[in-house]
Amino acid sequence: MLGDVLLIQETHQKAAADIKEYMEKDLESKPKGYKYIVAISGESGAGKSELSHSLAKLLKEDAIRVKVLHTDNYYIVPPLLRNEWRKTHGVESIGIDEYDWSLIHQNIREFKEGREAMMPCIDIIPEQIDKLITDFKKVDMLVVDGLYAIKTDHVDMRVFIDLTYHETKMTQIIRGKEPLNEYRAMVLEREHQNVRSLRSLADLIVNKNYEVEAVNGQFTK
Repeated sequence: MLGDVLLIQETHQKAAADIKEYMEKDLESKPKGYKYIVAISGESGAGKSELSHSLAKLLKEDAIRVKVLHTDNYYIVPPLLRNEWRKTHGVESIGIDEYDWSLIHQNIREFKEGREAMMPCIDIIPEQIDKLITDFKKVDMLVVDGLYAIKTDHVDMRVFIDLTYHETKMTQIIRGKEPLNEYRAMVLEREHQNVRSLRSLADLIVNKNYEVEAVNGQFTK
């Protein structure tokens, strides 16, 4: 997202370094030139964007070209219309089905095939959707982040940040992406239920202390 505020701390950088170690080990079993995908999920304010950015910067230091795909850019209903749409359709409409999964998976196929892709990008300030052209031929790895990112197909490593929106309230206030009112609280609770339902898909868990734990025996350092 354009205009997003990142609050990168040492904890994000340390967790990113640990995830990178797991990735490097997993890549040993992949063919040369394999286009690797990591997905990072968690609730609002859990640090998905900060962790994704930190991981991408670490990989860049090793001359690995990384693109971050923010799934929050893929809402079907545009930002200016979303709250009204949700209120009209009820709290049950809030969740995984709000995303354009066909476009997400199309862009992932384009990454895998090393093709040029047209990707949506929300500019937070005017709350409009811009279009970004990316040449995936020049990109080695993809980091997919967002509430439901680990549900994405063809992901090699799934990371879940185990913090709830109650525990990240201060981060939400500082970032100020959306006003914290009664309606926003209802949205966060609904997202909380949906995001928690995906925890079992994770290969790595980032716990409340931002320590990385492997929960899938396939992944070792």
